[in-house]
Amino acid sequence: MKDGGDDYGHDLGAASILVIDDEPGMRNFLVKILESRVRSVAAAASPEEASARLDEAHFDIVILDNIMPGKTGLDWVREQRRRGLFADTIMITAYADLETAIAALRAGVSDFVLKPFRANQILGALSRTLDRKLLRRDNTLLRHELSADGSRGKLLGHSAALSRVRDLLRRLAPLPTPVLFTGASGTGKEIAARTLHQMSDRAEKPFVAVNCAAIAPDRIAHELFGLIEDGEHRKPGLFLLADGGTLLLDEVAQMPEMLQAALLRVLEDQRIRPVGCERDIPLNLRMVFATNADLEAAVAEGRFRADLYHRINVVNVAMPLLRDRADDIVELAAKFMSDLATVLGVPPLELDEETLLKLRRYDWPGNVRELRNLIERSLILGAFPPEFAGAGEVTGARAMEDLDLVTQRHILHVLDRCGGNRAEAARRLGVSRKTIDRKMAGWEV
Repeated sequence: MKDGGDDYGHDLGAASILVIDDEPGMRNFLVKILESRVRSVAAAASPEEASARLDEAHFDIVILDNIMPGKTGLDWVREQRRRGLFADTIMITAYADLETAIAALRAGVSDFVLKPFRANQILGALSRTLDRKLLRRDNTLLRHELSADGSRGKLLGHSAALSRVRDLLRRLAPLPTPVLFTGASGTGKEIAARTLHQMSDRAEKPFVAVNCAAIAPDRIAHELFGLIEDGEHRKPGLFLLADGGTLLLDEVAQMPEMLQAALLRVLEDQRIRPVGCERDIPLNLRMVFATNADLEAAVAEGRFRADLYHRINVVNVAMPLLRDRADDIVELAAKFMSDLATVLGVPPLELDEETLLKLRRYDWPGNVRELRNLIERSLILGAFPPEFAGAGEVTGARAMEDLDLVTQRHILHVLDRCGGNRAEAARRLGVSRKTIDRKMAGWEV
């Protein structure tokens, strides 16, 4: 982000601006003011040149003169809104009257700056306009996130399986490559995608998660691509709202077939065309995908396009089952207990050594989500269910970190995975069968 050394808002440095004025002196003046303060600034000497610029790039704000040869700024704004202009506009003019002001508001102009003006006046208008634009975007994304009830938080745990996932995310973070997150329900695919976003240079931009199975097929194109109705009403889609950031398409296997071809085009061209729009809008967007379905089977059955599958499956991040990262169960349980007790306003339950052992030995078919739900339900009811309740005397950090208890949980977990076969458990643990027998005798389990 560029720093102009003034107080016109932190977001100004990330904005892209288009200046439209037929007077070279005014264009150069505006470009000189802005080029050190914004991410990018482009200039056009005529409405026709401005239209060509919009075909090449998406701009956050357009600054335009009203009186220009051949076409007024107002006429240009009306025309471009019908074609699909989603940028906010600031009009500069030396001829201001009530009629023009009313017409500008109806045309969708966001602010007026009267000529002649000083640098701080145009910068103030830019800052106000950008603040309103970002507030609308953030409100829309917040409503979407609340309605979607997506996964939050961080990837917790230090198991070998999760460490491999983290290492892969670090390699992928600086790259624009599409990523496909796979794994059973509850394994943390969305959290992993958020982690990838936070590791990348897009971390300050939006992360937008879309559940393809939760949006009605007749609405999903409008939600993703946006909509222009009657040439005036504009609703930016989630693609455009996520511009500069990361968009996760979850449950991508359930995307309607008619939308799969459109998505393929977005991936290949990095452009979208809102419904009812005449112009493609260029985007700077990283797209990632998630599914708990077998996409290869869906391709074989004709339910998912083969070309789209190969386009999104450049790198596959397979999220491990909780039973395959069982070393993380104790840490996850403690974290969920602390966080959820605070959220619910209830005292946390004690995690004694017996409860921790039972949590560790359980198979967790619902993965991390099931563990979290168990902790939340137990907090609400004030006790663990009988199959997880313990009467142990060791709690807190000692119950989680005591070496003998850690060893017990690990050996018994491996023994469970081996179906009780002590010889096989010893082989996997790299110890002798006698060691297993001695430990088991000491634990009396």
